[in-house]
Amino acid sequence: MKIVATDDVVEHVRARGGQVFVWPVDMVYGFGFERVFTLEASTDSPGAEREFVTFRGEAFVVHYDPGDRGTPEEIHLRLTGRRRPALRAYWDGHSFSQRPNA
Repeated sequence: MKIVATDDVVEHVRARGGQVFVWPVDMVYGFGFERVFTLEASTDSPGAEREFVTFRGEAFVVHYDPGDRGTPEEIHLRLTGRRRPALRAYWDGHSFSQRPNA
């Protein structure tokens, strides 16, 4: 898996300990479908209930919980917001993806 991060992301992550946690979150619609999901990202761990795979890069460490979704070819990391920057993760550059067929 390749990690794609802008310079401001590298600076943001390094200033907060040099680790990023990325995990999938289902997007549930009114009909109960859960095939579409997005990725969450944080420099703080979301908790011990997740099982992370660790990827060590030159700039920082990424802990990724694939759940039942597999692993993308790339995780893109970006910062959004100026006053309160928020770390965002994208599956192969996309804001959401579909869960593989079960």
